[in-house]
Amino acid sequence: MISVVLADDQALIRTAVSELVSHEPGFVVAGEAANGREAIDRVRETRPDIVLMDVRMPVMDGIQATAAICADPELAATRIIILTTFEEDGYVLNALRAGASGFIGKGTEAGDLMNAIRVVHQGDALLSPRATRTLIDRYMAPAAGPTLTVLPRLATLTEREREILLLVGKGLSNGDMAELLVISPQTAKTHVNRMMSKLGAHDRAQLVIIAYESGLLVPGER
Repeated sequence: MISVVLADDQALIRTAVSELVSHEPGFVVAGEAANGREAIDRVRETRPDIVLMDVRMPVMDGIQATAAICADPELAATRIIILTTFEEDGYVLNALRAGASGFIGKGTEAGDLMNAIRVVHQGDALLSPRATRTLIDRYMAPAAGPTLTVLPRLATLTEREREILLLVGKGLSNGDMAELLVISPQTAKTHVNRMMSKLGAHDRAQLVIIAYESGLLVPGER
């Protein structure tokens, strides 16, 4: 059973999504929240698998709430999907930085929303590395140099892991990296999983952001 918490300041949206989720076999609505602070409280109370998080909410916005949830070791099993509208791409990038596993538009079809929840619950990023890179190119200014907050974490990586982080940042799949580095796709996947553990990244989308913020990649470069 996949448990879901809904966080949105619009009661109509919460009601509609709650009806959709609760009537889908294998899903249960664990709670609802009208702002970011309530979202954190509901997550701590219910420990859901997934949070559907709106960005713009009163008291505390969705980005702040996402950061707080993802920074709490006791909530490490909870994944966050950002509910957004097409004009909020800049907010989405900040949400991914905070630890969200992807985003989905509020106008998405019901079946696509449920599939998105399943994808993230399985441990995959809803947003592909290439899509993440597009967001970064649009909204992240070229770095003047490696950031002090990220660089120490990169010191824990092996030379091979740094190489693979660079390739993940460029949007390569496990298969692409395996072919380029003459290793098996499973070996590439193992390296990626180890990097996520070392860097505290929930999925590949966060690895892409770390690759840029560490100075390994510069926005706009190919």
